[in-house]
Amino acid sequence: MGGFLMEACVDSVESAVNAEQGGAGRLELCSSLLEGGLTPSQGLLHVVKQCVKIPVYVMVRPRGGDFLYSDQEVEVMKKDIELMKRHGADGLVLGALTEDGRVDGERCMEFLAAAQHLPVTFHRAFDMVHDPVAALETLVSLGFQRLLTSGCENSALEGLPLIKQLIDQAKGRIAIMPGGGITDRNVQRILEGTGAQEFHCSARSSRDSAMKFRNTSVTMGASFSAPEYGLKVADVSKVRTLIAIARNTM
Repeated sequence: MGGFLMEACVDSVESAVNAEQGGAGRLELCSSLLEGGLTPSQGLLHVVKQCVKIPVYVMVRPRGGDFLYSDQEVEVMKKDIELMKRHGADGLVLGALTEDGRVDGERCMEFLAAAQHLPVTFHRAFDMVHDPVAALETLVSLGFQRLLTSGCENSALEGLPLIKQLIDQAKGRIAIMPGGGITDRNVQRILEGTGAQEFHCSARSSRDSAMKFRNTSVTMGASFSAPEYGLKVADVSKVRTLIAIARNTM
C-alpha cells in the first residue's frame, strides 16, 4: 500500500465530515470555493473541529482575485491567522506575490511569524509566479512546509511535467502537493507521473437544495455565482475511490 495522503478542500461541515469518512487525511477549510477558496468564518472552523479528528488547515485569503495585497489586507490576514490559531487550526494555507510575479518574501515572513509553530502551506498563488524554480527556492528558505500547485497550468494534469520537476528540485526540503482538477480519472496518472506523496482535491457532487418554496426570479450573487438551489458537497464515495486508486498506484 502506498503512503499517499489526500487533502480535501471543503467549505462546509457536511463536506468536512464526508471527506473524513471517505478517508481523507487532512482538510483545507475555506469559504467560497467558487472563488478558489477564501478565509472561512471562525464559527465554521469551531464546528468542523468538533466534528472531525483529522488535521484542519485553514485558508487565509481575504478576497478573490490576485495575490498582491495592500497593507490593510495584510493586517486582516495577520489578525485572521491569530484568530484561526486560537480556534484550533492545525495549519494554515496562504500566499502573497509582488507586482512582478515573485513570492513576496517580506509579506510571507510576517505571516509565518504570526503563524509561529503552525505548519504553513503556500497555495496556488504559486501558479501565478514568473519563475517557478526561483519561487520554490524562496519558499524553502522562508520555511514553508508545503506547496500546493497545479504546475502553473489550469490543472495538475496539464502541469504534470513542472510538478515532477519541482519535486525533483525540492529533494524533500518542502512537500509538493499537486492540486487542480484532480479526479478519479486522472489521479493515477498524476501520482505516477510526478512521484507526489499527497494530493489535493474537492471530490464534490452536486446536490439539490431541500427548499420547497423557491423564488427563481432572484439570485444572491453575480451572474457567475452558484445556483441558489444547488449545493456542492464532498462525496464520501468519490473520496474513497480516489484514495483506493492512489493506494493502488505504485
